[in-house]
Amino acid sequence: MSIWDGHQAPRLGAYSISTMSRETHLAQKRTVWLKAKALELGFTSVGISQARELVEEVPRLDKWLKEGMHGEMTYMEGHFDKRLDPRKLVPGTKSVVSLLFNYHNPDVPAQNGAPRISQYALGKDYHYVIKWKLKELLKQARAEWGQVDGRVFVDSAPVMERAWAEQSGLGWIGKHSLLISKKRGSYFFLAEMMLDIELVVDGPVLDHCGDCTKCLDACPTGAIIKPYVVDGSKCISYFTIELKGAIPEPYAGKLDNWIFGCDVCQEVCPWNRHSERTLEEEFKPKAGLLEMGQTEWMDLTEDVFNKTFKDSPVKRTGFEGLKRNIAFISRKN
Repeated sequence: MSIWDGHQAPRLGAYSISTMSRETHLAQKRTVWLKAKALELGFTSVGISQARELVEEVPRLDKWLKEGMHGEMTYMEGHFDKRLDPRKLVPGTKSVVSLLFNYHNPDVPAQNGAPRISQYALGKDYHYVIKWKLKELLKQARAEWGQVDGRVFVDSAPVMERAWAEQSGLGWIGKHSLLISKKRGSYFFLAEMMLDIELVVDGPVLDHCGDCTKCLDACPTGAIIKPYVVDGSKCISYFTIELKGAIPEPYAGKLDNWIFGCDVCQEVCPWNRHSERTLEEEFKPKAGLLEMGQTEWMDLTEDVFNKTFKDSPVKRTGFEGLKRNIAFISRKN
């Protein structure tokens, strides 16, 4: 015999369905609003995942670290659990919002053998620009929805940003380990919001790299040791930004004129034929930067460095680090 009488059971069921309907409707309404506001702020794409532990990433990250592919980037070893589970990084997190922001400057020339800087570092430091936009989005969300707890990130915490972007359907992780969007290519920054509310989640998309190996074939230092595996300790970006000591001698003549970062694997990727020019004025190349030739770079002074790269990602490597890079690429062997 049921513990419910003939009146109680239907009434409880109707209440549950009604409650679920309201919660689902609220999640849908919030999701639509959030994505629209993000686009208004200049983000190109927004995807959402349910917060959980990235179990499938555990063995990959563990193996990558144990094989020393992070080089001197010892910060990658810390906060292992928080890196893989956003609920441990930000308690109460229910939804992970992934966002893309375009930085592509298609008119950047190779500069006839002059030193090169990765496109993402030609303008103002993206940490400042995107962090402000994320905080503004969260501020507007709180004004619209009431109390919402959460945090925002842009390359500033132990977050598996590419994995979350892939989970939320913004693209797939290519053989060069970067996220690729079928519609937008790969010239974009990744950012995240971790919120304590339920939102409508998106699903992952298929990998469209196929049999292509252009990125592996073009990598000047052989850092892409096999499809989907990059030895960070061999990457030009690592040598020119993260490495504090001398660049290893075997790589003399192999940096392909890069003095800060590297875009080679993106330049050869067929999917970047779909990349569009950034509309963000803050990411446009600083005045005079692209006109600097070999002589100007070799004669770079600390005063010019501080003036040219004020509020720039290039400040990270420091004057001495940049001079080291410039001197290294001037060598043939």
